[in-house]
Amino acid sequence: MNFEYSEKVQGLLEQVRQFMDEHIYPNEKTFHDQIEANPWETPPIMEELKAKAKAQGLWNFFLPKEYGDYSPGLTNLEYAPLSEEMGKVMWASEVFNCAAPDTGNMEVLAKYGNEAQKKQWLEPLLEGKIRSAFAMTEPAVASSDATNIETQIVRDGDEYVINGKKFYISGACRKTCEIMIVMGKTDAENPNRYIQQSQILVPMNTPGVKITRPMKVFGYNDAPEGHAEVIFDNVRVPAENLILGEGRGFEIAQGRLGPGRIHHCMRSIGAAQRALEAMCKRANERVVFGRPMIKQQSVREDIAKSVCEIEQARLMTLKAADKMDREGNKAAKDFIAMIKIVAPNMALDVVDRAIQIHGAVGVSQDTTLAHAWAGLRTLRLADGPDQVHMMQLGRDTAKRYE
Repeated sequence: MNFEYSEKVQGLLEQVRQFMDEHIYPNEKTFHDQIEANPWETPPIMEELKAKAKAQGLWNFFLPKEYGDYSPGLTNLEYAPLSEEMGKVMWASEVFNCAAPDTGNMEVLAKYGNEAQKKQWLEPLLEGKIRSAFAMTEPAVASSDATNIETQIVRDGDEYVINGKKFYISGACRKTCEIMIVMGKTDAENPNRYIQQSQILVPMNTPGVKITRPMKVFGYNDAPEGHAEVIFDNVRVPAENLILGEGRGFEIAQGRLGPGRIHHCMRSIGAAQRALEAMCKRANERVVFGRPMIKQQSVREDIAKSVCEIEQARLMTLKAADKMDREGNKAAKDFIAMIKIVAPNMALDVVDRAIQIHGAVGVSQDTTLAHAWAGLRTLRLADGPDQVHMMQLGRDTAKRYE
């Protein structure tokens, strides 16, 4: 593969960097101040920045070209450096309408939704007018195996009735979250475990949908989107809200998670890169034991290891994206698993070194490092724990040598 970015991508990358420099980095404090004042409201600065980005055409970078006018037509490989740049600020992706879980939900609706579902939910999501959530994880079962999901989706005439409990439903706490894609079982007794599940659209204002609390992540509530605990108590939605058909939920989940996993990895590399830059700046400025910290051998080694590890992960991400573009998500599953294992662990190590070099301030609210560490540590669980990816990758690798 060619590791040089095309002229088109270089131009977009320069635009994104300029936008970050001019509008996002200077407003980080404003964003957090507004969140503290109204935790579950979209902060006014976000809407202001989204309007600016949209006006400049810096919008929906993630969406494949087959989805028409809403997409700039980038490949996964072309999107990778843009996502990395956005990943340097935890909330920046939303400014460009490229934030999870909306990206995955938009891909699901674009790929599997019918025309009515696209009109009602996909279009406002593509325009950035509403937010969404994906309700899969449950506290009572090991949800990394989607066949374990216990939420019931039962047909009753022209409606489906939903009962169950979910948690860590990212985005559901936000007041502008209007729709959830819910995964549950429509045929729990089917001997084929992979066609027991279905996915269905559930508007947040449906009677019986109860957000009981926001789940915290290492003490952070991750406002304004949050990670909700949600109870579905005899929730009734029209039968036409079912996506694709009964028994297709596992298939949809697999189609959704491939791109989502690599997007997380792209952003992780951006977070690691920003931590490296902070590490270098601190080492050059801080004086310890009578001389600049950068003169300390251990500090130089930490910086050197971080540079190497970031570049290794970046190249692996680009290779996975390239294979997805050329051969499809299924053919690239091994590379997606590899980078999902490697990137969050790498970024955690880099951020940890940056925290160490910053000392006490590294664990405070005065840098972005502590919150970045919490988010990256959680990413080792999100979209499948490390152990699941390693189990499947090890199995598939060994099979080739039977």
